Amino acid sequence: MARARKIAAKRAAAREARTGDRTVATNRRARHDYDILDTLECGIVLQGSEVKSLREGKAQMADAYARVDDGELWLFGLHVPPWQFAAGWGAHDPDRKRKLLVHREEIDELMGKSQQQSLTMVPLSLYFHDGRAKVQLALARGRRLYDKRQAILSRDAEREAARAIRSAQRWGSAG
Repeated sequence: MARARKIAAKRAAAREARTGDRTVATNRRARHDYDILDTLECGIVLQGSEVKSLREGKAQMADAYARVDDGELWLFGLHVPPWQFAAGWGAHDPDRKRKLLVHREEIDELMGKSQQQSLTMVPLSLYFHDGRAKVQLALARGRRLYDKRQAILSRDAEREAARAIRSAQRWGSAG
């Protein structure tokens, strides 16, 4: 009886791992190069071999960006390498453009903001939510070099302050 419960628990854990939220790729460069103004969760249209490749955790989104073409939102520059067991017919183009799934009102709003305020749509992360691939898309403004330096200085100052507070708390409570 105990063995059956262990097997059932193991299967439940495996099912939870498959359906739970899991980040596949993040665009760390985006937070350095851009000021993030707004974020949006989008679905993404993928082929079967792309999904299997993503489930293995293989994707690169360093130079990825999104754009509205003919009233549809597309993701460019996302590199999903071919799945190792897909050959010939089942393989996909690793650098093809991929359609993002959002509501019409959201597309119109993104298009208006990006054209009027000269903003860029940049993907921040690619992840699975309840078994479906999702992209966190950000509406961002590009930083200039001095803005990047200022951001680095402020981040370092915050880190030093937090370190000093932790140190004071540790030594204050011990004495």
